[in-house]
Amino acid sequence: MIIPRTDQLREYLVIRAAARRRQALVLALAVLGTTSLAACTAAPGSDTGRPGSRAAVADPADRPDLRRFYGQKLDWHACGAYQCAELTVPRDYSRPGDGKTFVLPVAKAGTAVAGKRIGSLLYNPGGPGERGVQALKDGLADDLGRGVRERFDIVSVDPRGVGESKPALTCRTGKEADGESPASAEAPLYPRTDAERADALAGARATAEACRKASGPLLAHVGTEDAARDLDVLRAALGDRKLTYVGWSYGTSLGTSYAEQFPRRVRAMVLDGAVDPSLDWRQRMLGQATGFRDAVADYAESCAATVGDGCPGGTPEEIRALIERLLKRTQREPLTVDGSEDGLDAAGVVSALSLSMYTPEAQWEGLSEALRAADGGDGTKLAALAWGEEGGADDEGSEDGADSGGEGADSPDAADSPDSTGSAESTDSAESGSGTGVPEDNSDAALMAVNCLDVPHPRDDKAYWDALAPADKAAGVYGTSGLTSELVCKDWPAGTQRPHRVDAPGVPPVLVVGTAGDPATPYAEAVSLARQFPGGMLLSFEGAGHTGYGRNACVDRKVEDYLVSLTKVRPGTTCTP
Repeated sequence: MIIPRTDQLREYLVIRAAARRRQALVLALAVLGTTSLAACTAAPGSDTGRPGSRAAVADPADRPDLRRFYGQKLDWHACGAYQCAELTVPRDYSRPGDGKTFVLPVAKAGTAVAGKRIGSLLYNPGGPGERGVQALKDGLADDLGRGVRERFDIVSVDPRGVGESKPALTCRTGKEADGESPASAEAPLYPRTDAERADALAGARATAEACRKASGPLLAHVGTEDAARDLDVLRAALGDRKLTYVGWSYGTSLGTSYAEQFPRRVRAMVLDGAVDPSLDWRQRMLGQATGFRDAVADYAESCAATVGDGCPGGTPEEIRALIERLLKRTQREPLTVDGSEDGLDAAGVVSALSLSMYTPEAQWEGLSEALRAADGGDGTKLAALAWGEEGGADDEGSEDGADSGGEGADSPDAADSPDSTGSAESTDSAESGSGTGVPEDNSDAALMAVNCLDVPHPRDDKAYWDALAPADKAAGVYGTSGLTSELVCKDWPAGTQRPHRVDAPGVPPVLVVGTAGDPATPYAEAVSLARQFPGGMLLSFEGAGHTGYGRNACVDRKVEDYLVSLTKVRPGTTCTP
């Protein structure tokens, strides 16, 4: 990507593979996360029917049991160069009076110029599991166009269960909370034998069980539908009559859910790196796996043009042969990694390759250097890419063992978190999944929790094994590793959502941005999502990498004209690198 942003990128293929491996982060555009997600449908006990349906009630703010949440006044205080506050939302919107809540951190860059201000611009940087507040503090607002910053205050929030939310998700209990991760078998890239498949299932089951033990009471309440309802409470607390929103990657699922539930509350909505809610778990997995396969193939073809003499081979054929050698070698025996007893296995190689496809211009040089070293037997640099640690594996132990120790920890102080109206909400620590420390970065747990809750998965093992050969045929190791990463959702608490087409009658024109070479959210999903919205608009970017806004002057101009002036994008509009 041309303009790296300041948040992390995440690729779902490896987050859920083994609980002991810290999932990868890569510093780059704050647009991401990765994502196999669907917009949500009504929660259990909801009195409104399916979100966005014509049977929905007019305005939840009119419900007496939600009025105190919608009536909050945010108590802003300085936090460095920004303003911070806390928003209290009901944990269960079907029972908002039961005293159980989430308290969500909110941050604001007050950039709007007096006399020009339209309102607030809310954004979600992706994930699920990305921390919106940290992205803002890292400077995301500075990367937005001047015209947008002059007209809007830029606002974000850590979604329920994420980051410094109180309570926050964790999948660590007992020894794992003190730095030891749960033991689990490493699944091969293509589990063929009964023994290999049993090990893969056992590892996935152990991961799901650890999450249930650590955060069980929270798991049913962190889905996208509830997070979208939180956005509407935040909109009201900010004093905005309607929502102006930008969502990247997973943030498109969050925005779609909001539009379905509150179509007449939308002023303007940009969904960049789209997730199509009509696809089932298998279609999502195959689409993304194919996207990564194609992106790695493009790396081999385009490396010389992007990296020059730094490529790990003189021709595309040499680069492809090197990658194939590494995959075969690491399936037999892990590569040596400084500071790690386990080394780097084939799943780690796939992770490093996949994660390096998000920002080609920013990442391919480092990937090329790491591949050369790995071909010589040293997997340290490639492991750093796979694990998202610039310093390599040495950082893993401290990260896994770190408790946040601050507002993000599910500590005794979080048990009685005052809402911004001054009342206190009792949050029993045992029910909130606390009793153990929550790591400062809990994005792994959040990604699993939201993905598995949002997207229905089969309970029968056979459904996964039947899909293995087609996944291999469609996308090779990216398909088979993607398939095995879905196993953790087999034993996850079930959500109520189903694949569906967008149902948002009355929503104003929504702008969907699709990047032709996007590996994580394939362009076809952007085309489909734009068609599903009434009056939906598609802005195409003929580039590689994940998402478009913030990477290209043409895309930026179209997006910002729409956000500020509601200027429509004409059908067929395309921007080039």
